[in-house]
Amino acid sequence: MATYPIPKFHFQVQWGGSRVGFTEVTGLDIQSEAIEYREGSSPEFHKIKMPGLQKFSNITLKRGNIANDNEFYDWMNSISMNTVERRDIVISLLNETHEPVMSWKAKNAFPVKIQASDLKADGNEVAIETLELAHEGLSLVK
Repeated sequence: MATYPIPKFHFQVQWGGSRVGFTEVTGLDIQSEAIEYREGSSPEFHKIKMPGLQKFSNITLKRGNIANDNEFYDWMNSISMNTVERRDIVISLLNETHEPVMSWKAKNAFPVKIQASDLKADGNEVAIETLELAHEGLSLVK
């Protein structure tokens, strides 16, 4: 039996609100910054490198605008001086039977940007809104 890579078009996002279908999810990456160091008595004439702090990109979620659905804006408006409602976000890649094959969990996510669709009188596209989330860690859920 052949093993094939998982297609990327069948996924779900659990974001702590009502069930919403998203058309695109980006920003599922982790980076580890390298720290360069050289001890003064080292016989080597170069720096050594060791892993430093991890860095996580913001996660961007896109979906079609839905009339009278303002959950994103309500979440964004919950931000006040040094307080915000934080949520754990789970993004799952699904198989043919709609079961998660891989899942990523973003810890303590909160909205940092909402962008409404640009409007064009001569266009025929669906209006897409974008939600950008900052978070404190991304892990692969097993």
